[in-house]
Amino acid sequence: MRTALTLHPDSRCAAVTRIDVDVARPRPGGLRLRYVVSGRIGELRLPPVSTPRRGDALWQHACFEAFVRAPPGAAYYEFNFAPSGQWAAYGFGGYREGMQAVREMGAPHIDVQSNDRRYEMRATLNLDRLPALPRDALWRLGLSAVLEESDGRISYWALAHPPGKADFHHSDCFALELPAA
Repeated sequence: MRTALTLHPDSRCAAVTRIDVDVARPRPGGLRLRYVVSGRIGELRLPPVSTPRRGDALWQHACFEAFVRAPPGAAYYEFNFAPSGQWAAYGFGGYREGMQAVREMGAPHIDVQSNDRRYEMRATLNLDRLPALPRDALWRLGLSAVLEESDGRISYWALAHPPGKADFHHSDCFALELPAA
């Protein structure tokens, strides 16, 4: 399933013309994401790919994000993927409540391809061991991206934006339903 991210109304981004995300649930506990950024990629601050490892505060510069929950519960997970290959996973009991690093999952598989006009990041996750995501349930996703241009300007992209400042944790952002595989 392909969907497009939209730029937050208070953001500006001269380098990017479009961000699409392909989403698949190839098996009950699996999630596959492919973020495709179109535009003048050389005008973005994208660190070189290095050895994948956990990191924190990845959203401060550039990262791609997925928020996943199984309705009707309030608990959800946040997954961050930086262009460097760093990644993070957090669990929340409710809206921005009880944040804890997720240790029940292994490292996602991250692959990056880039040229002057297109940047592509693929992330494959095994979420079988996450208690708030039943394997046979419908999942609701919030997909987003934070991009930094070479002049340091940050832009915020998402499937949907709540009123006010960018807030990817807001329930309005969980705009995609992904049925069980």
